[in-house]
Amino acid sequence: MFGFKELRNWQVSLGIATTLFKSHFDLSPEDACLRLNNDQDVDLSAFNTTILNTTYFNNISRVEKLGASEGLAQINAALCRVQFLVNTSSLSAITAEVWLPTNWNNRFLALGNGGLGGLIDYDNLDYGTSLGFATVASNNGHDGNTGVFFANNSEVLADFTSRAIHVETLVGKRILDEYYSRPAKHSYYLGCSTGGRQGIYSALYHPGDFDGILAGAPATNFISLLGWSALVSKALGAPYGEKSERYISPTLLEHISAEILRQCHFTLRAKGGFISEPESCAFRPEELICSGKTDAGRCLSGAQVQALRFVFSPVYGLNGEYIFPRLDPGAEESNMLFSGEIFKYSDDWMKYVVFNDPNYDYRNIDLKAIAKAQAQDPGNISTFNGDLSAFHARGGKLISYHGLSDPVIPAGNSRDFYDLVSRTLNATSSTLDEFYRLFLVPGMGHCSGGRGSFRFGQHSRATPPIEYKGEDAASKVSEDLGVGKKNLPVEESVNNILLDLVNWVEEGRAPDFIRGATEDGKSKQVHCRYPKKVSGDNCLDGPQAKQ
Repeated sequence: MFGFKELRNWQVSLGIATTLFKSHFDLSPEDACLRLNNDQDVDLSAFNTTILNTTYFNNISRVEKLGASEGLAQINAALCRVQFLVNTSSLSAITAEVWLPTNWNNRFLALGNGGLGGLIDYDNLDYGTSLGFATVASNNGHDGNTGVFFANNSEVLADFTSRAIHVETLVGKRILDEYYSRPAKHSYYLGCSTGGRQGIYSALYHPGDFDGILAGAPATNFISLLGWSALVSKALGAPYGEKSERYISPTLLEHISAEILRQCHFTLRAKGGFISEPESCAFRPEELICSGKTDAGRCLSGAQVQALRFVFSPVYGLNGEYIFPRLDPGAEESNMLFSGEIFKYSDDWMKYVVFNDPNYDYRNIDLKAIAKAQAQDPGNISTFNGDLSAFHARGGKLISYHGLSDPVIPAGNSRDFYDLVSRTLNATSSTLDEFYRLFLVPGMGHCSGGRGSFRFGQHSRATPPIEYKGEDAASKVSEDLGVGKKNLPVEESVNNILLDLVNWVEEGRAPDFIRGATEDGKSKQVHCRYPKKVSGDNCLDGPQAKQ
């Protein structure tokens, strides 16, 4: 990921001090690590936990992963790797790992999951420990990115809904206490998508687990999100694919995207070629409708226009109630919902949770089926409760971020949740700023990626590169990258949002904005906290801001 020398300089410059290892009886880090494998020395029976293996790594390494994760995991920090299993019931268990760095910053970091996973987040285990955090992650109660394990097993479903994150946190902290002979001073959480939802859920229902939560593109309003995804995919031809009259080919989608940019040029970030304020864009697909004067490969049929009208409009329920926001114009590029195929997460949820029928037909997903799913809402998985009062009362801090070109979860979903919290707590945005801040990122896709300035340290693959100059630049890059490394520490002109969260929790310095970098690191942009708007390098209230 990044070189140790530069990482250490980065940590010091940002006030992230590390502490040299000290354990029971002044054991060496390696001996203390091996000691954790002895049940007589480390009693985890109260947690129904078994340590599977402990290994100490003193050098950069690549290691085998647990569960369904593919490839090898990267380790860049000297650390103790502890693999463990927790029996959460007689019918369910989670497998997890906690990585304990030798140069520990006295902080604990828990990680979330993605999709319907199922997969330990090894990239961010490496990211967290490279920054000095003792870091834990689990498989969320099953192996694989599928909902088939939920069938006829409410305990596995309970792990996925919320229990796995809570349990991995409790056990991870207990192992940490034993290894370092003292508890962490502060506890943090990092996750995006499903992981973002898990972070919000923790703030709502386990407010004592974390002092600070970083929740990216959270899949809150989870049931409605799955319903919306199914309806949008069906509107675009699923499950019939190219045979459907509503199917839009990748080539035609490129023309649609170009027309969206043309119609919404007034909200266009000129240098980046993306829409900076998609909520102000009212795309009219009729401008592309086929006529005798247009190329059939570059225009839309009436059925396709109708499909796009549905995609770029909010969804309402059986009784006219608002269910879910529209897809943002500009988020249609590289969008799996345009494939003409079923959206697997929605399909799995309906089959294995809502109807408990592996033969359930995707074509039957409609507003009635969505209403049935919403009524079930197992374990409050919807995560659409605005009462963050307990989290606020104990001093917790929540930072959320969302790309305005997100093709998977529309950014309007995060605005909806923020506004729900505001209404529930009778709090203005200035009041919410005391503990909850939402940053909307123009041109960013799902969790990262896109044409915008999406690199601001939110996870392992979103760290801006350092630009080296001079004759020895190539050798410096090669030395710093190391085995399998792709990113380097951020430079001072760009934020690291995880460390911003640390500063907010521990120093009371809340981020007024975040500054990210583009893929190549050459362009940087300020991202404002909602509901403020960007104006140059400043964040202003909506009416004052100008693009």
